Amino acid sequence: MQKAGLFLREVFMSSCTVNDPSQAQPADAKPKKKNIRRAAPDRSQAARLAVQLLFVLLNVFLCARFYLFVRYFESGVVGAHVSRPAGVDGWLPIAGLMNVRYFFATGRVPAIHPAAMVLLLIFGVMSLLLKRAFCSWLCPVGTLSEYLWKLGRRLLGRNLMLPRWADIGLRSIKYLLLAFFVFIVGGMSAEAIGDFMAQPYGILADVKMLRFFTHMSSTAAIVIGVLALLSLPIKNFWCRYACPYGALMSLLSAASPVTIRRDAESCIDCGKCSKACPQQLPVDRLVQVRSVECTACLECVASCATQDALQFALPPRAGQSADKRWRGRRFQPAAVVAVMAVLFFGGVAAARATHHWQTNVSDDVYRELIPHVDESTHPGF
Repeated sequence: MQKAGLFLREVFMSSCTVNDPSQAQPADAKPKKKNIRRAAPDRSQAARLAVQLLFVLLNVFLCARFYLFVRYFESGVVGAHVSRPAGVDGWLPIAGLMNVRYFFATGRVPAIHPAAMVLLLIFGVMSLLLKRAFCSWLCPVGTLSEYLWKLGRRLLGRNLMLPRWADIGLRSIKYLLLAFFVFIVGGMSAEAIGDFMAQPYGILADVKMLRFFTHMSSTAAIVIGVLALLSLPIKNFWCRYACPYGALMSLLSAASPVTIRRDAESCIDCGKCSKACPQQLPVDRLVQVRSVECTACLECVASCATQDALQFALPPRAGQSADKRWRGRRFQPAAVVAVMAVLFFGGVAAARATHHWQTNVSDDVYRELIPHVDESTHPGF
């Protein structure tokens, strides 16, 4: 009798477990996928950090040389003479846009600030090929913005996510600023652009940019301070909402054949990629990231530990297995760095070889103009 009682009790308990709604498996539930761990460690963030630091150091070097160049003429040609580094033209995006307009209108490379045009075209081609990799790998302002929000997360414990309606509204600002500059520059004739650049204000655009920082007004300091403070709780505040240069790279990146791609069969739907994305994109619900807000930082790829689930790649091949689908299609960190290096150093070398890199202004002109830079005003004022 005791054995029979135990038997009936087991049957009763097992029937209760099967019929318990909280324990039952839904009829349409997807079977849990097997997590195949990534075979090799991800090195994208180490590579990106190295590139960021090298580009920051390059810009610090260029700015230091340019400061010495300007000080030589400000002091009445006293001290050591340092040649003007043409790379500082990269800090003149409006001059670059004007020179691109001039080049396509005339077929001639402008004599004043040609490097601004060369660098704008290099970074534009980079965005066509590698999404907005310029913003997250090379841009010094983008690097500063990134480490500000990471510092903010450390100090505050988390970052602030704006409501969708506010986020979309603020994102439109950078496109409106870009549209404004394109409208103004597009309305200028090639002759007007040439005349503008040949005037003291155009020649000294780089010197005025330097003086903006070395002789900063209280208003400018307050604005920069507010932007820096907002960048602590809000990820990439300047880049995401206010940078017209980033807006241009965003539009060009829409044509990039290389993008973040998710393999639905390999993905285990853990959602880590979406949590890691600084741009708050729903990577875990997409087959490919088409958004122009993607900066190709590869943080989502770095967060994914599943083999073949997420990659920065060309469209997959037709194949039975994930390995066959993505073989030869992925862009590993070394490939991303190689493409950027070829475009950047190759473009600069070509410009140097064809004498379209240095501004064609003599030291005698700089000796006359730089001491009176504050007297050079915008022709429109």
